[in-house]
Amino acid sequence: MAEGLTPDDAVAGQNAAASDGTGDREDATAGDAASDAPADRADPDEAVADGGWRGKHPAAAQAVGWVTTALAAVLVLFALLVPNELGRLTPGAFARIPVEGIFGAAVLLVLPPKARRVGAVIAGVGLGLVTILNLLDMGFYWVLDRPFDLVLDWILFDDAESFLKDSVGPAGAIGAVIGVVILVLALLLLMTLAVVRLSRLIARHSAMATRTTVILGTAWITCVALGVQIAGVPVASRNTAELAQHRAQAVRAGIKDEREFAKEAGVDKFSDTPADQLLTGLRGKDVIFAFIESYGRSAVEDPAMASQVGTVLANGTSRLRAAGFSSRSAFLTSPTFGSGSWLAHSTFMSGLWIKNQQRYRSVTSSDHLTLTGAFQRANAWRTVGIMPGVTRSWPEGQFYGLDNVYDSRELGYKGPKFSWAPVPDQYSLSAFERLEHGKPGNKPLMSEIILVSSHNPWAPIPKTIGWDKLGDGSVYNTIKKEGKDPKEVWKDADQVRTEYRRSIEYSVSSLVSYVEKYGNDNTVLVFLGDHQPASIVTGAHASRDVPIAIVAHDPAVMDRIAGWGWQDGLKPGPKAPVWRMDSFRDRFLTAYGPQPGHTPAAPTRSISQHR
Repeated sequence: MAEGLTPDDAVAGQNAAASDGTGDREDATAGDAASDAPADRADPDEAVADGGWRGKHPAAAQAVGWVTTALAAVLVLFALLVPNELGRLTPGAFARIPVEGIFGAAVLLVLPPKARRVGAVIAGVGLGLVTILNLLDMGFYWVLDRPFDLVLDWILFDDAESFLKDSVGPAGAIGAVIGVVILVLALLLLMTLAVVRLSRLIARHSAMATRTTVILGTAWITCVALGVQIAGVPVASRNTAELAQHRAQAVRAGIKDEREFAKEAGVDKFSDTPADQLLTGLRGKDVIFAFIESYGRSAVEDPAMASQVGTVLANGTSRLRAAGFSSRSAFLTSPTFGSGSWLAHSTFMSGLWIKNQQRYRSVTSSDHLTLTGAFQRANAWRTVGIMPGVTRSWPEGQFYGLDNVYDSRELGYKGPKFSWAPVPDQYSLSAFERLEHGKPGNKPLMSEIILVSSHNPWAPIPKTIGWDKLGDGSVYNTIKKEGKDPKEVWKDADQVRTEYRRSIEYSVSSLVSYVEKYGNDNTVLVFLGDHQPASIVTGAHASRDVPIAIVAHDPAVMDRIAGWGWQDGLKPGPKAPVWRMDSFRDRFLTAYGPQPGHTPAAPTRSISQHR
């Protein structure tokens, strides 16, 4: 019996050791002293008294205890050392000494028993939460090329659930959600139990734990001083502390960003421009702004896709030229990557850099002048939106200055969904022609059209058919059945890239075909991507650039942007200009604003001349 212990204390310590499976004895005194007796010297009387499985199989019980303790240590080390990016998840990442573990052991050694138990529980829950956040970061880096935002990104889980429903079906999505919930709860529980178990072990072997802590602390300091690395990774780790610091900084930066954005949004050189001075260079024109979902620079430059997409763009350029249209193209840098289309749309239209949900909410609840709103204020256009991706109330529509918005429920579509996309792009364009562009009116049209067929999971993909065969969309039932199953496609990254490429080809072809058939002398089309696709398509560290092109029949429209330096055709080359997306609004309003000697055209229109 250790010196200073009463017989009752010894019995209590033996029982605690037996329950832990290690045969060790915990000191229950206020000083929390512990004996250094080896684990294989458990009291035989204790095993007999146990009378249960442990008493009947002491060797097996001891082995289970050691294995459980080893697993607890591995779990805690994993939490302390796991990086938050998949690209950094290498064996070298775990061959390090975590300073947080050393510090935590030191704290547990000096705490009294009750405080130690409370501290162990808090530390376990904290490590569990850190691990969950690191796993979230991995997913966000993989899809969005950025870490998870603790304040602003919770809304994105709705989109994640929708993606799962479209990829694996409702039952699969429910199963995945249940699995995630179970994983989160299991991580929190197991991490807490692991830390509590290790804290008891430290208390029972305080002398050995103290020596080990001092040795590891010295080794950590030495590695820091000498800059020791394994495979380019520092042996001395501050992984958890650094991640916690970065998250705290991100929260502070978010608060600061909100104030800075309010100042930035308050400055708008076009806010007081008289209506008759807005967009004078486009009076009488039918102007279309079309976004192609996930149409990124990789689609036109990645060797695995560029030749096929390039052929579609080159053929589109030739077909439009034969119909009397000219085109020019360049790149814009999007504020988002992989997802978050609404951030790109609001950036493009507002002329403000909308890089997070906080900014989006601020700007869409303001009266800031948008590019589409400028057409409405000029009172020379009817402004409409074709939003096939909108399936519920969309109050932000008022911010964009649209007289009427047609969502997926108002396009007359009776066909099937293509995974996430509620309506195929060609049908959306046909509905636009039927509902608005093909009707006579007193004013020209300014239209914002969102093409969503290239939204992930990129399977199944519609195909272009004759415009007179679209009907109410029922024809797409057969087309969808002939398409690929997204569950099968997403088993292989090469298939994902192939189907992504094919979806871009479909969206671009549909748009070119629409202008070719329904465009007229007054048609002006601006089409662009909203963001790059997920990194499973682009690979790591891809740019955030997206292609943009302007198409017009009237040479005077193209003359207005001659100084932009954009390249001829629908496909921008490697040396094409690259602008930030938020700069486009002001450049466009300036280019098509009043110029010396210019007389605005009469704002009238007629039914489109079918080609």
